[in-house]
Amino acid sequence: MQHRTVGELMTRDVIHVRPDTPFKEIVRTLADNDVTAVPVVDATGRPMGVVSEADLLRKSADQSDSSGPAPIPHLEAWERAKAEGARAEELMSAPAVCARRDWNVVEAARLMEVQNVKRLPVVDETDRLVGIVSRRDLLRIFLRHDDAIREEINRDVLDRTLGLAPSGVTVEVRQGQVRLGGSVQLKSLIPIIERLCRTVDGVVSVSEHLRCETDDTHTDGTRSAASGR
Repeated sequence: MQHRTVGELMTRDVIHVRPDTPFKEIVRTLADNDVTAVPVVDATGRPMGVVSEADLLRKSADQSDSSGPAPIPHLEAWERAKAEGARAEELMSAPAVCARRDWNVVEAARLMEVQNVKRLPVVDETDRLVGIVSRRDLLRIFLRHDDAIREEINRDVLDRTLGLAPSGVTVEVRQGQVRLGGSVQLKSLIPIIERLCRTVDGVVSVSEHLRCETDDTHTDGTRSAASGR
């Protein structure tokens, strides 16, 4: 099995700003292009950081509010520095957390989760910006057609990887939910099949209803014939 890559899912025409781009121009860029963040790129095309709506909203959060009785929480020193910033390099979150084109969706999703970011600038071998990938882009794998998912399971999981005859295991896919039926020779194959099916892009869930001919999972070395599970 081969996961889709960041290069296949990313947006190539990236809206970006320069380090000296003024605050209001950044706001206008976000609004005009219907995006929520933009990379900040230096003169060589390398990402320095990312300016998001959240970064810009610190400007509003630092404004005094005399209309309400509740005081506004004080900003941390680093947040206040951003709130007082007027250019992209003063407002951005840095350094930029980037991905590579040849990463798969799992690698990109894990980095987003660990770094708590919603998007990743994508760079080439020289660290120059070539695209951007967002959470929404990664979710596109779940738009794969059921037929494509079923074909990949039959071809790559059952045939090429495990060498199983497709006639032995039935695969049904509805809305990305996989149901496995039929029988296999060894009981130890069942969790392997289930685990490999979960790695196929677009799979939402896997339920298995497989029978085995031989139970080879006993720790005492004995084997027993099994008509069911």
